[in-house]
Amino acid sequence: MAGQKFQYDENGNTFLYFVLSFLGLILFPCTYYFWPNPKIPKAKKHSEIRCNCEACLVKDGVLKKKEPKRKIKRFFIRIALTFGWILFLFVLYKVTQSEYEYANFDPYEILGVEMSASQGDIKKAYRKLSLIYHPDKETGNEKLFMKLTKAYQALTDETARRNWERYGNPDGPGAMSFGIALPSWIVDKENSVWVLGLYALIFMIALPVSVGTWWYRSIQYSSDKVLLDTTQLYYYFFHRTPQMVLKRALMVLAASLEFEKGHSSEVQERLSDNLEVPQLIKQLPNLNEKNKERPLCFHYSVKARALLHAHLSRIQLNPFTLELDRQLVVRKCPYLIQEMVTCVSQLIMLAHAGRIGRLPTLETIESVMKMCPMIVQALWEIRSPLLQLPHITEDMQKYFLSKKRQIRTVQQFCQMKEDERRTLLKVLTEDQYHDVMKVCSSMPLINFKVQCEVLDDEESAVVTAGAIVTVTVTLTRNSMSSLLKGESVAGITASESVDPDDQPDDEKENKDTAADNQTQTSQKKPVWQRNKKGGGKKSSANKKAQQKKTPNNVKVRVPSGENKDNDEAPLLSRAKELKELPLDAGDSDDNDDEASEETPTDSEFSDSQDKDKPADADDDMEWEKCQTKLAKNKERALEGKSKLSHPVHCPYFPDVKQEFWWTYVCDRKNKQLLTAPYLVTDLIDIQECELQFTAPRKTGHYTFTVCLRSDSYLGFDQLREIKLDVQEAKEIEEHPQWDISEDEEEKAEESEESEYATDDDIEDDDED
Repeated sequence: MAGQKFQYDENGNTFLYFVLSFLGLILFPCTYYFWPNPKIPKAKKHSEIRCNCEACLVKDGVLKKKEPKRKIKRFFIRIALTFGWILFLFVLYKVTQSEYEYANFDPYEILGVEMSASQGDIKKAYRKLSLIYHPDKETGNEKLFMKLTKAYQALTDETARRNWERYGNPDGPGAMSFGIALPSWIVDKENSVWVLGLYALIFMIALPVSVGTWWYRSIQYSSDKVLLDTTQLYYYFFHRTPQMVLKRALMVLAASLEFEKGHSSEVQERLSDNLEVPQLIKQLPNLNEKNKERPLCFHYSVKARALLHAHLSRIQLNPFTLELDRQLVVRKCPYLIQEMVTCVSQLIMLAHAGRIGRLPTLETIESVMKMCPMIVQALWEIRSPLLQLPHITEDMQKYFLSKKRQIRTVQQFCQMKEDERRTLLKVLTEDQYHDVMKVCSSMPLINFKVQCEVLDDEESAVVTAGAIVTVTVTLTRNSMSSLLKGESVAGITASESVDPDDQPDDEKENKDTAADNQTQTSQKKPVWQRNKKGGGKKSSANKKAQQKKTPNNVKVRVPSGENKDNDEAPLLSRAKELKELPLDAGDSDDNDDEASEETPTDSEFSDSQDKDKPADADDDMEWEKCQTKLAKNKERALEGKSKLSHPVHCPYFPDVKQEFWWTYVCDRKNKQLLTAPYLVTDLIDIQECELQFTAPRKTGHYTFTVCLRSDSYLGFDQLREIKLDVQEAKEIEEHPQWDISEDEEEKAEESEESEYATDDDIEDDDED
């Protein structure tokens, strides 16, 4: 191409652009991700609940040991980023200087004369500067001397002056040049060996090794940083044991390959383990260390299992050996348990789809979920939830369970009067009592609301066979401080809690139903229900007539806490029936069911009012609701899923823990899971999530349960029952392409048996 030249950058100007771009690509993202954020220290202060109990002081010491390493790491990151930005600014300054020199060729400025200077003054200035910058002189500068010469020509030669005035250059229009952003010494023959060696070192050795190492490590882990071999191990055991109890689930957790030295460099194997581990095993009953299954019988698995049992029993270990191993094992457990929950839920979905033959039961996935709060709080399931509070010991349980009072849960303790609480804990000092109240005020009080509907349907409240039912779960997080102040939060009051004297006297039954009666609070009835009297004494005929008049076919049953005397016997029987999941706040009895059927619920009352509105207004409201939901989902997807909620008081857990919650829909009568558990990780104030499942193929009345489980606290689980009146689907208009032969219709009718059990089927089985 005429008038164009390709050459290497002799002066280093274009090379500076390359260096500037390279530094910018590295510095901008690194500064954004690695520069210490001033908001992080505030978040850390907020993320720790400090008390003066012995376990919390030990945990503070463990966390402070990590601080020096973190400070040193942050210091070196700051030094590296600061040096990089200084280099970036220096290169940027050099680039601007070179641009200024090329764009501003002023001969008067170069020679240091005024624009009104005569020819004699110009010559005098040129001679003076040339004696200084001539290349033959000691102070010579060839580049600057060439500029002086061009400036002198531009002011003395007519042709050069004309070119300068027209083109800005005394040489006239120059050829377009394209500089390669590399200095010319790179292609010099003298440096060719060194350059080739550097290229080989970077692109043939360093780059392939680094990429290969990263790839080899990344393919071993899932997106949740769990070893894929561990995930396969979970699939194997859960498929082999569809109905897994808590004890065996704990054995499978201890067999995770994250605790094996060959898969994790953090694991340490000491010679002292040969003496300390057998001694620890002798102190632990029901460890089942003689199990011959592989890898449950391997040394690392038995050691991890013993450490977990010792952690749950709060046994003191050697602080220089086994205690360090316990901290490592316990720290990894929460995300391993979440992986186990995911594996069980996927196996259940595969079994429903007919891909595998064995269907894991609801008990299996709930046993896995129970392990997480147990490990976080270092308590067995049968132990009292009050032991989660600081300074509360096993010996003090006699004060909570006496003839005068039966305090079994933290909620019941918070609902007591201040003077009664202080009298109950009179053995504690003022500082210890203050720690107990501080921890209680930070614990969660969740308002759990459930709403059912069929989206994208003309009648969202009508559930037809095979329809996709959407359960919207709304969680509102309050704190126990409201109960300590005697306030009513989300309809929960102390007067509506179940009387602890209603508990059975049998000790075995107490253990089985201890978790079922931990949250005995309920929601208030609407005004129109509270004003009704004798609603539960109507005949069954009136009840059926009332059900026919009810316009809404989706009923969400919210347990009531009124009429305690009538609730006693049904509550105890319900506690026996639902051993797997702790019940929330006083389940209502049959009288409450009858009252809820006879009197309109909130959704039914709103539906009856909505019928009077014009159709256009309903369409507009539905459209606005849909757009609002889409906007929220889009915003949530862009923000990503945060894992910052509220701190957990867990002195025996060796790291800072945030509150997470599982919510899912299940059929407790058939012991089946209907939706995959959804993990709520960012419940700060209010959080809403949607669970979807397919309605039964057979028409009838069904009762399902929406469950809420904590992964951090014992005794804070809740459930809500939803009742579905499944109706036949509307007939579709006939169309030629939808014609089905008689044989196919008979096969379809034979396969329409539902996998769910209706309420009528359960009643028939009970009568038999």
